[in-house]
Amino acid sequence: QVQLVESGGGLVQAGGSLRLSCAASGRTFISAAMGWFRQAPGKEREFVAAISWSGGSTYYADSVKGRFTISRDGARNTVYLQMNSLKPEDTAVYYCAAKYNSRSYYLPTAYDYWGQGTQVTVSS
Repeated sequence: QVQLVESGGGLVQAGGSLRLSCAASGRTFISAAMGWFRQAPGKEREFVAAISWSGGSTYYADSVKGRFTISRDGARNTVYLQMNSLKPEDTAVYYCAAKYNSRSYYLPTAYDYWGQGTQVTVSS
């Protein structure tokens, strides 16, 4: 089992920044690929970013490329999502997830464990 706890969400004005954190415990963190997804009201959960178990590869949705950065700290068992130049359309609940398989980084169904989510609200 893996427990994932997100933090760092909040209310920010358009153009501002937030850094989300996801602390992992339980099963070996170092062997998990990690992803961030988001879900806005009335919409499906969508891929935001992912990072390989080694940290050597990162993946981003086109809508956040150049504005968001995913990273991981093995010593702290934590993955981060640095979000800059935030837009109102980034408003959503953000979830982190862990993947222990070779399936696609982009599909929510590929992830084995999920956090409870953290709300990000961007005002215009």
